[in-house]
Amino acid sequence: MKASKRWASALGLLAMAGITQAAPMTLVDGGLGVLDSATGLEWTANMNIRGASSWATSAYLWIDSLNTSHYAGHNDWRLPTLNPLDTSCSDSFSPGGGFPDFHYGYNCTGGELSHLFVSNLGNKAHESVLNETGDTAEQIANLALFSNVQSYDYWSGTLYAPDPTFVWVFSASDGRQHLVNKGGIPLYAVAVRTSDGAVSLPEPQTLALVLLALTATLVAGRQRPR
Repeated sequence: MKASKRWASALGLLAMAGITQAAPMTLVDGGLGVLDSATGLEWTANMNIRGASSWATSAYLWIDSLNTSHYAGHNDWRLPTLNPLDTSCSDSFSPGGGFPDFHYGYNCTGGELSHLFVSNLGNKAHESVLNETGDTAEQIANLALFSNVQSYDYWSGTLYAPDPTFVWVFSASDGRQHLVNKGGIPLYAVAVRTSDGAVSLPEPQTLALVLLALTATLVAGRQRPR
């Protein structure tokens, strides 16, 4: 099977794993967590526990500190995923090199972080998540459950497969999924965990790990003697 077909097959499965439905959310764990009743994902209610920090600090040191301290009674917190194969996004581009088209821009709902902001919190294109104009009553109620929501970029745990020095982020200032350099300016982070009885969702870091694995396969195939 050609490399491009391997990408299409494996990544197509990941794209179908996207989350598309909005749902009412509730405070849990003494108000430290917010539970999405449809997906079973639990988010930290405080969306700025750490403050702006580097990706490495957010992905490793901060997440590790949450788990070591059993924050809200749990030790399986992680950074949320974004889905670069999410066709609900407004734009796409072809990186070449046998990779599939990647999707970015506005109205994305197929990743954990984008679903939270766009579907559950009403983050519309070109508007801050804090702008409740046009939001449903459910979205307004959901947003009120969170504290310290930042109208700025939030880290995901999903790396950009063609160049893992870049990572996918979600901008709560204008409802946009896009790429930034991991070594760039500090951004914000919210943690998530998969609660008991959750629906089938991408495993932690699944998108990044599979994309990187397929990258290695592609490179190895190119280096193999003809």
